Amino acid sequence: MPMSAKGATPVRRRSPRPKRPATRNGVAAPAGPTTSRADLDSTNQLRDAITSGRFQPNERLIEKDLVELLGTSRGSVRVVLARLEQEGLVIREPNRGARVRLVSESDAIEIVEARCALESVAARHAALNANAADIAALRAIMTQLRRLRKEDDLLAYADKNRELHGVIVRMSQHRTAATLLAMLKSQSVSFQYRSILQPGRADRSIMEHEELVDAIAAKDPAAAEAAMSSHLGAAVVALRRSIASGRDARRS
Repeated sequence: MPMSAKGATPVRRRSPRPKRPATRNGVAAPAGPTTSRADLDSTNQLRDAITSGRFQPNERLIEKDLVELLGTSRGSVRVVLARLEQEGLVIREPNRGARVRLVSESDAIEIVEARCALESVAARHAALNANAADIAALRAIMTQLRRLRKEDDLLAYADKNRELHGVIVRMSQHRTAATLLAMLKSQSVSFQYRSILQPGRADRSIMEHEELVDAIAAKDPAAAEAAMSSHLGAAVVALRRSIASGRDARRS
């Protein structure tokens, strides 16, 4: 032990304090491996291939074929599959590989019903927290939604619809709702059942979104919550019809 001076009291050295983990909005950021730009691009490419219907629910995803499709390595393909498994689009099984997730009809309805409850709370908080930049972002997305509806590009419309809902959840700053919504992995329901393709659903969806955005812009939390509840309640009805239509088509 070092001495401060000859015959003086020994000087104690303090042990260094452990470093605090990095935080994001006051919450410890999750640890995990970093992902390269190339892996992110490959993830986006495979996600698009799944949600566009190139790969069907329950279809096997063979690594060798994905290496060729994505123009990358087997290691990168495994990273991509792991990310899409977290998003709920893919299921990986030991010794059997990966396949596109198949969501049962009952699970699909439950997922959208749960979304309805959680996103209604998020819409209320979004109205309370809305600022000019947020409102402008919502208005800009609505402009794009109207354009896509006019062009009858309903699959692109569905993608932009998810973006609108994501912005509202972000605006809400409701971390619990955001976490639970991420766990629902509702994207797999959207691409599998395509309820937006039900006759008249896209036009009604536009009107429902207009009412929702107007309520948030007016900073009216009760109206925003009611508008989101009505919108996603209608989405449940459309999903039930889509499921029934699919059953009828399989019987014929």
